[in-house]
Amino acid sequence: MIHLRSIQKKEIREADVFPFNVPVIRALHEIEFRAPVTFFVGENGSGKSTLMEAIACAIGSVTVGSQSVNTDPSLEQMRKLAQYLRLVWTKRTLKGFFLRAEDFFGYAKQITQTRQELESDLSNVDKDYVGRSQLAKDLAKLPYRNEVGALKRRYGDGLDARSHGEGFMALFQSRFVSGGLYLLDEPEAPLSPLRQLSFLSALKQMITEDAQFIIATHSPIILAFPEAQILNFSDGEIRKVEYAELEHVTLTKEFLNNPGAYLRNL
Repeated sequence: MIHLRSIQKKEIREADVFPFNVPVIRALHEIEFRAPVTFFVGENGSGKSTLMEAIACAIGSVTVGSQSVNTDPSLEQMRKLAQYLRLVWTKRTLKGFFLRAEDFFGYAKQITQTRQELESDLSNVDKDYVGRSQLAKDLAKLPYRNEVGALKRRYGDGLDARSHGEGFMALFQSRFVSGGLYLLDEPEAPLSPLRQLSFLSALKQMITEDAQFIIATHSPIILAFPEAQILNFSDGEIRKVEYAELEHVTLTKEFLNNPGAYLRNL
């Protein structure tokens, strides 16, 4: 399902300050999303994350983390850019989320801290209810037990009790709902090559449940997702490219075929 059909940039007057002076932002007129999975790819500093964050702000996406796109200080400039983006929908959806790789690590710590606080509150009930009936203690503990149980059902022993890759996949799948729009910025960061293949398998399943994904990535493995739309951010413009044309792909392939040719010049 293609929920978000296109974004169009309105005329910008303050074009000499960040992020309006980023070349691809300055040249942007319209992007059409023609597949359920669209990749943003390009070198660091090419503007793909800038645009991704602005789209998230324009949508009002739910974030994975403690900060909202409406209040996160790191997105202050992107909120200004978002005001100049017009979103064209096939079907407006409020489902889905926006996830940056760095947000995952903060969220994992937050979940662990919340669980520890709930378990501490549980143990304090016995101290606070000394001399009270067992029924009174059980009733006082009930809301804490319910919340701890909900966290266990969703995240098991905790996101940071697993490897980063396992935790990321657990978070990603536990927060997924059908019919959502998902904006992911460099999801490969915590994922091994094997976990990236698992991520592709999860993507395939989620597409069958009317999900749409816009993903900024450097990973040749993730970029290989079948029939995805690949938009390359290069030389101040955004253009559609085929997988085999990407420098990320050709350079990786050449290196793996003959690493010595590159390493001897280090």
